[in-house]
Amino acid sequence: MTGPVPALAEAALALVGCPFRLHGRDPATGLDCVGLVAAALAATGAEPVAPSGYGLRNLSIGQWLPLALPSGLVPADGPIRAGDVLLIALPHSQHHLVIAVDPARVVHAHAGLRRVVIQPRDVAWQVVSQWRLANRREG
Repeated sequence: MTGPVPALAEAALALVGCPFRLHGRDPATGLDCVGLVAAALAATGAEPVAPSGYGLRNLSIGQWLPLALPSGLVPADGPIRAGDVLLIALPHSQHHLVIAVDPARVVHAHAGLRRVVIQPRDVAWQVVSQWRLANRREG
């Protein structure tokens, strides 16, 4: 894998096994799904702008979606590719960020397992938004 998009998938894979912690931003002490995306983005050289003030369940998340662009992510559509960041809607007002390793597998911060894991992407997950790492000019 080469280029910035696969680099995000590789950065996410490097975080597998980190502990889970709500609002966690440090791989050594724990990451939640937002922290996972922020840490993976930072590992690619991006400067993520991570939201705060959210809970495990949120009725509305619209106020945080505009943070994707200044974090180096651009909207994407079409087939899921390695490095895509997916926002999925789960039951009971839960929203979750995952990073695709390939179209069939994702890395995510699993609250129940208390760590960052790689697992098959559940086809029942409703993908609400999809982003890719923006192309950066070398300079």
